[in-house]
Amino acid sequence: MTLYRLVAAFLLLKLINLGINLVAFPRLDHRRRRRDPGLVSLLVPARDEADHLARTLPAFLAQPVAEVILLDDGSSDETPQLARDIAAGDPRLHVLTGRPTPPGWTGKTWACHQLAAAATGSTLLFCDADVDLGPGAVDAVAWHRDRQDADVFSVFARQVTGSLAERMLAPVIDDVLLCFLPHPLLRAPAPAAATASGGLLAMSRTVYDRLGGFAAVRTELVEDVALARRTRRQGLRLGLALGGELVSTRMYRGYADAVVAFGRGVHGVVGPRRLLLVLIGGWHLLAYTVPLLLCRRRAWRWLLLAGALERLAVEAKTGRRQWADALLMPLTPPAMLPVLARAMHREQRWKGRVYR
Repeated sequence: MTLYRLVAAFLLLKLINLGINLVAFPRLDHRRRRRDPGLVSLLVPARDEADHLARTLPAFLAQPVAEVILLDDGSSDETPQLARDIAAGDPRLHVLTGRPTPPGWTGKTWACHQLAAAATGSTLLFCDADVDLGPGAVDAVAWHRDRQDADVFSVFARQVTGSLAERMLAPVIDDVLLCFLPHPLLRAPAPAAATASGGLLAMSRTVYDRLGGFAAVRTELVEDVALARRTRRQGLRLGLALGGELVSTRMYRGYADAVVAFGRGVHGVVGPRRLLLVLIGGWHLLAYTVPLLLCRRRAWRWLLLAGALERLAVEAKTGRRQWADALLMPLTPPAMLPVLARAMHREQRWKGRVYR
């Protein structure tokens, strides 16, 4: 019974945090946007993104930005040629060829460092090549950035999922964000409470230079969180919003891709701390999977219901609205075990590169 009470208290605490964020966590809205976002440089690091660019680059160019700079980071597919073909129709699009990654840098931090050096705008808007921007997205980012008085502002894109495995794993990111980090806590001075999303990250040139840019976090696998923590240590303000209908992405393509990508992200945040990763995996099995196995007992059925309600609320807040995915909640912890196992490795692989 003591174990049951611990699980119940854990779920209750998550639901309380979720309740706060249902009210306090902003979501981009096309009705709330700044009509003049200023001189914006939209900066796109791209490595093997040919499958996305035909869709995302025209959407980037449809935004009210002064320039779009895409840096090809050693792609092995048609990324550079496709980008140049699109650039031929719009002089605002500039396609750069990235220089080889020097020792001590990750591929993305080096790419973003080069992009920032090439930008001419007063606002730097870093955007992943696979992120879909809806009409008015940049205006909405400018409005929310002003509203939150944020020096560094980022958007957690709405997760688009295809396969069953993606539907089990992708919402974990939203769950962690909404159930463990009350949005008002972003104002707290503690760097441990800081987070950001590198999928869409905005700041002024002045703030970028004050932070030391991506050179200051050059070794970090999860550079967005590292930059957020540095922002907090510098006494600057963070801002966050959900992408809603304006910013979305499909992060993974199937289970194997999700395990590699998600494992790299978990490793970047918590490191290869095996005991901690085992505790995380075991605890979530206990909180979400065991209630299904013990659902003949009425008390455990309440915990099963709490888990389903949590997923439904997260779906509603993020705008995914995949209501049937609440039934997958007990399956998510087992599906996460290979992710946690991957995170235990000191060597991480991503897009053909090895990081140790």
